[in-house]
Amino acid sequence: MIRLHHAYLLAGALFAWAALVALRRLRWAAFLFWGILAVALAAGDRIREDVMGGLVLALAVLATLGLKPSRAPEAPARRLGGILVLPALLIPGLTLGFVLGLRPLRIAGRALLEPANATLVCLALACACALAAALVLTRRWPWAAATEGARLLDAIGWAALLPALLATLGSVFSACGVGGAAARLVGMGVPSGSRLAAVLAYGLGMALLTMIMGNAFAAFPVMGAAVALPLLVHHHGARPEVVGALGMLSGYCGTLLTPMAANFNIVPAALLELPDPNGVIRAQVPTALALLAFNILLMYALA
Repeated sequence: MIRLHHAYLLAGALFAWAALVALRRLRWAAFLFWGILAVALAAGDRIREDVMGGLVLALAVLATLGLKPSRAPEAPARRLGGILVLPALLIPGLTLGFVLGLRPLRIAGRALLEPANATLVCLALACACALAAALVLTRRWPWAAATEGARLLDAIGWAALLPALLATLGSVFSACGVGGAAARLVGMGVPSGSRLAAVLAYGLGMALLTMIMGNAFAAFPVMGAAVALPLLVHHHGARPEVVGALGMLSGYCGTLLTPMAANFNIVPAALLELPDPNGVIRAQVPTALALLAFNILLMYALA
């Protein structure tokens, strides 16, 4: 059976290689940072919770003490140009194909993919296939992927962890009852009999909370507990799969508008040495607002 743990082992190996690259350059903070992360990913299910909490605190201290992104050298991509994006475009299509084709398969009565995390396992398999396609396209050996991945991690620095950390923050907020408190506040200001008001509260709330927290995955459990489930699904009978999908897309619109999503909006500006550090955000504003309005209209019409 192919398990999600296997994907974590591969990710841990990549971070371990990044740690070795940092050690070779005598960047001790980076070596400890990527090394701790490699251990956490590869052996996280075998580490006690208090020890894992200590490792997370150590990561925060190392990032604060001076884990700075290094200058990324120019990649030799001029020969291939825009065709390099093709392997990345394979990932969503392959993921969908694997979910539909491999998820139902069984060998000797056992599922081929781990049932509880089948979609994530399919995503990992799709990334592996895209990596193989990239190696064929660029005519490079497999270890070149690890070297280039370590170089990219070193260039991005601690911001590479922001998506995972912010997604975890959403789970923490949900466990602490933030969603319930937000639901009471929304109930005071949103008419329960108005479907349009509920859709607007959910779509705009997802975008605004994502702007504050920096990640739609962090905003989703809070807004889901506050608006989506009590008002849209339970009170108005909306279809939960449509509400969830379009709610996440509304949150992604907020990602385009905030410096809190540093790994998307601030780090690229630094790596490209743009004169305006917020230039990426400014360029994305018209697209984000148009998509947000379209997602809210779709939610009202389809959910």
